[in-house]
Amino acid sequence: MDLELEGNAALVTASSSGLGLASATALAREGADVAICGRDEDRLENARDRLADEGPGDVLARQTDLTDPDAVAALVAATVEAFGGLDHLVTSAGGPPSTTFLETTERQWYEAYDLLVMSVVWTIENAHPHLLESDAGTIVCITSRSVREVVDGLLLSNAVRRAVIGLVKTIAREFAPEIRANAVLPGTIETPRIEELIEARTDRGEYADYEAGLAALSRDIPMDRIGEPRELGEMAAVLSSPRSSFVNGASIPVDGGLLRG
Repeated sequence: MDLELEGNAALVTASSSGLGLASATALAREGADVAICGRDEDRLENARDRLADEGPGDVLARQTDLTDPDAVAALVAATVEAFGGLDHLVTSAGGPPSTTFLETTERQWYEAYDLLVMSVVWTIENAHPHLLESDAGTIVCITSRSVREVVDGLLLSNAVRRAVIGLVKTIAREFAPEIRANAVLPGTIETPRIEELIEARTDRGEYADYEAGLAALSRDIPMDRIGEPRELGEMAAVLSSPRSSFVNGASIPVDGGLLRG
């Protein structure tokens, strides 16, 4: 299916690996110019090289700390300067540390809020005037299934990410009809973070090997497997495209049917 994104300009945050990179890849394959960002310079350069082979569009890679509002403003400005405008924004962010309530410090709460919520706020604030000038402005926020159903050990993600859903629901009404805003809720997907988790548990003897870890994480998923990053990325691309032109304010799980409500 042609998503009619060729020649459009997109910015995907936290996109040097994982779900952000998968979303950038899906947009690049559809012919969009794509800006990506990350903190690790080597990983970012590798991601740029990969994206350059995925489609005909241009790729901009910029090292950025999303918890720094000035850096976020500079990222959006560089994207607009490179591509002549901005049509689509996809926000993503790395996960905060695994912790419990009694272990969590006050500083960790503030850091998680900056990482998961304020990074999205700052990016949207800076992108908004440019998306408004577009004929096809869209915002897609990658969050987590934890906004619907808590995940053991992920206190900060469980509590803080829910603010992004409230933000999306609100701006979907405020910005319409010129700009659509939606969220995607990834479940268990084979990202580098999940791979590290399985490997760590295997090293501790919880799983016999990596394949046993995959099977354990798949046990409660009706599709009987964990997801691929590509599947989440393609959903982000669809939501950015005219093919979803009447989808606004939605929170769409990409989790193989794991969520029960």
